[in-house]
Amino acid sequence: MDKGYVQNTIFELLSRLGIGYEKLEHSPIITMKEGSEIAYKLGSTSCKNLFLCNKRQEYFMLMLPADKKLSAKNVARQIGSPHLSFASAEDMERLLHTYPGAVSVLSLIYDKEKRIQLLIDKGLMNVTYIGCHPCTNTCSLKIKMEDILTVWLPATGHDDMKVIE
Repeated sequence: MDKGYVQNTIFELLSRLGIGYEKLEHSPIITMKEGSEIAYKLGSTSCKNLFLCNKRQEYFMLMLPADKKLSAKNVARQIGSPHLSFASAEDMERLLHTYPGAVSVLSLIYDKEKRIQLLIDKGLMNVTYIGCHPCTNTCSLKIKMEDILTVWLPATGHDDMKVIE
């Protein structure tokens, strides 16, 4: 996976779709605390993006506010899925062209077969800006959540996302 190519493809589609963003390059983000500090600098809401799967080989990307803990049992119940666990790094690279610590809603551009169901915590639905990675954890973007919901998701074929509690 050529990280430069993967990242440039995202920037090109954002531009083609008319989605504005602010970009900040930085050292690799390892912790949520570091991610929250970057989001603060950008003036965006920090969120974590979790790549999950179940035993039926169904995949899910879960967007949560950075300070919210994952309750896999609660999420699984809401979406009618058996037990959820973290998907492998290999599946993440194969399906989303990214790696742990860099996955984001922007990665869905690479889910051409629509194998991944996007789940968004209701706490993120009314934020103005979110911070997200363009498939690398050395760059963060500030993007309007409304643009993600109304432009990005339809363009990537993921506008069938589900809001969870």
